[in-house]
Amino acid sequence: MKVVILCGGFGTRLQEETDVRPKPMVEIGRKPILWHIMKGYATHGFKDFVIALGYKGEIIKEYFVNYRHQVGDMTIRLKSGDISVSNNECEDWTVHLMDTGLHTKTGGRVKQSAQYVGHEAFMMTYGDGVSNVNIQHLLEFHRSHGRLATVTAVRPPARFGGISLDGDRVVRFEEKPQMGDGWINGGFFVFEPGVVQYIEKDDTIFEREPLERLADDGQLIAYRHEGFWQCMDTLRDVRLLETLWQQGQAVWKNWE
Repeated sequence: MKVVILCGGFGTRLQEETDVRPKPMVEIGRKPILWHIMKGYATHGFKDFVIALGYKGEIIKEYFVNYRHQVGDMTIRLKSGDISVSNNECEDWTVHLMDTGLHTKTGGRVKQSAQYVGHEAFMMTYGDGVSNVNIQHLLEFHRSHGRLATVTAVRPPARFGGISLDGDRVVRFEEKPQMGDGWINGGFFVFEPGVVQYIEKDDTIFEREPLERLADDGQLIAYRHEGFWQCMDTLRDVRLLETLWQQGQAVWKNWE
């Protein structure tokens, strides 16, 4: 099963960092947050990624093109230009790097990614949030209810989009509610291929009409995650995640 990660946004609320690099490349513990997200999925056995690029996407491309050289020892023969790499324990990942447009919205990026996914179920998340959600349990939950979409519902600060629930069924999806019961969109979705039919064009914001229509149709189910979840929207968030990492309290780290 492929994992689509949306990495094309401008990151305007984190301009201190995103003036020079895309938000998914902001580092926590000397590794881009994108790497942390991918590492979390890979630990659960999901190693085939579709990275939907936009703003400064070339930096993400360069990172993966040079990744094997970065993690290993190198010998360079200057006269011939030959380079050999040794002592590198490189991740066994497949990474599809897809330019989805500078101004394309989240829905458009999901829809374009479908060409790599094909007619199969897939996972999707954002390139700026980490969690200790159990991906295998999430997938089992998704398969158990038989609907088109599963969203991971989390309980962080109230500035995010809200989810109103009837049991596990999402009855209303609001991008930025004034009040609610505390559950919000935490990403870490599982989708059946039919979800793509809810997205009309590149400027569709996925968190608005598509998710609202899925909820109205009874096709959006919430997987409640009471554990750790943290996005990286501001410099304060970056500092929090870095502090947790340095203090050995990176709850999202599920690998050795």
